[in-house]
Amino acid sequence: MMVQTVTGRIPVESLGRTLMHEHLFIAFPGSWFDPLANYDRAEIIEEAVRRLIRLRTEHDVRTFVDPCPIELGRDVTIMKEVSEKSGMQIVCTTGFYYEGLGLPVYWRARTVDEIAELYIREITYGIGDTGVKAGAIKVSTSAPVITDQEKKFLAAACIAEKATGVPIITHTTDGCAGPEQQELFAAGGVAAHRFLIGHCCCNVDPAYHRRIVDGGSYIGFDQIGMDYFRRPDLCDNIRADNLAKLVRDGFRAQVMMSMDRLCNRLGKFNSQPPAEYIAKMERLKSQGLYQAHTYMFTEFIPMLHARGVKQADIASILEDNPRRFFAGEVLPERAVK
Repeated sequence: MMVQTVTGRIPVESLGRTLMHEHLFIAFPGSWFDPLANYDRAEIIEEAVRRLIRLRTEHDVRTFVDPCPIELGRDVTIMKEVSEKSGMQIVCTTGFYYEGLGLPVYWRARTVDEIAELYIREITYGIGDTGVKAGAIKVSTSAPVITDQEKKFLAAACIAEKATGVPIITHTTDGCAGPEQQELFAAGGVAAHRFLIGHCCCNVDPAYHRRIVDGGSYIGFDQIGMDYFRRPDLCDNIRADNLAKLVRDGFRAQVMMSMDRLCNRLGKFNSQPPAEYIAKMERLKSQGLYQAHTYMFTEFIPMLHARGVKQADIASILEDNPRRFFAGEVLPERAVK
């Protein structure tokens, strides 16, 4: 079984330690028109290469999945150059963002089949004239419910998955609508083990996590270290508690860990946080923790160890689960600890 990276196909066994949801560069729609937003391609590449080399040499990360939506500044030429210079295997995706912050007007007017045709082309032929092919499909939905427009793009992803065999990685906003995504994938004929429900760690309710894993799909604890100024209830202690509970309850084989970090962005984020939040982020930045791609290894994994999660569990989550996901293998039997 082969996996498509931005530099070519590799055997699934070569994935190694994998981060399933990270970003090199993003640009929210409209940021390109901001005269004060600086874009230095060489600088962007240099910073990304520096970070990925550190991940590879210090923490043995071999594969970096960047599920950047098409309209969020996805630049596969940057991904390819960063991969070549850093020695990191990078997987990119086809697919759009959710309605509130994405879904360009042109593509909202397209039919399900037309959207699916784009996805299939980017997987089988390549993205534009770059020659770079997508190795997975990205789906994004809103909170608290999935919109009618988003359902159309999700249906297109189902068609593309069945036509190409590549898996699906999702964005859920605020950890909402994961079970609804599962229902729509099932209705579209996609097997549960062929998709990863993302950002579930943003939902603090263990019952929500249980619904996801009982549904047979992979569950993403993939915003580790992400601190939301509107969510004082959400912190890494809660993420660690909930992840450790899933491992204890026998669902280790369905957990994916990542950070949703980005190496660089164009312009500002889509909202302005309060002054105290900015001050907190500056303190973390001065300590080398804010947006550090090594954070999960240096800060979060020790929190899991303190909760009884063994290093063998971590290795299986970061190596076995991504390999099985891309290979399309069925999940192993649940093993209760």
